[in-house]
Amino acid sequence: MYDLSTRKRALALVAQGRSLNSVSRETGISRAAIRSWRDRLEPLPRMAHADPGPPADERAYAYLLGLYLGDGCISGHPRGTGYYLRIACADSWPGLIDACETAMRAISPSGRTYRVQAQGYVSVVSYSRHWPHLIPQHGPGKKHERPIALAPWQQVIVEAHPWEFIRGLIHSDGCRITNWTTRIVGGERRRYEYPRYFFTNRSTDIVRLFTHALDQVGVDWKQASAFNISIARKASVALMDAHVGPKY
Repeated sequence: MYDLSTRKRALALVAQGRSLNSVSRETGISRAAIRSWRDRLEPLPRMAHADPGPPADERAYAYLLGLYLGDGCISGHPRGTGYYLRIACADSWPGLIDACETAMRAISPSGRTYRVQAQGYVSVVSYSRHWPHLIPQHGPGKKHERPIALAPWQQVIVEAHPWEFIRGLIHSDGCRITNWTTRIVGGERRRYEYPRYFFTNRSTDIVRLFTHALDQVGVDWKQASAFNISIARKASVALMDAHVGPKY
């Protein structure tokens, strides 16, 4: 559906004496549509589409929500007919790309997804008019520049499946690395390595959602900086390894 300003621009070209053919070629709008706007400029009222309600696959949703909060966005179709959910996944992690697509397909009302290759990453994409209902954190501007809070029904899902939510956040904006230090053992300096997890996001609200989920599952964490969470204690790293693991 073309918006009102697009319709007015096309008719203004016709009013200049341009033929329907030339206006159609310039704008990409069919002659039939332009001709019909002469009789009715205003778009016909669109039928309301019911909110689909909470998703049935709560585990897949918790994971997908974590991915969205890290590396996802929702954008409207140019004609206003629906929305695209896009989640960017680095080429380095093919398993993550597959997991993202599986979760998105499970949640998408259409059940359809596709991939768009860019330089260094793949966007996993699904189209539906219902994405703003399913992910109400959608809004204008960058996520770290606006409030991010879960709807009550989302909170229920995240609290029921905190590990899936944590996994999605780590897979989008986190990592598992190996740190090292040196210790004196038996009079000799030896290298000592240990794993740890990091999560980095510029939104303090998203960081808060992450640490709240960690608290729920008993993972100890420290705030390394305003936007950076560190998990280094051996027992907590073991928990993360059991439920999240490194990207693959």
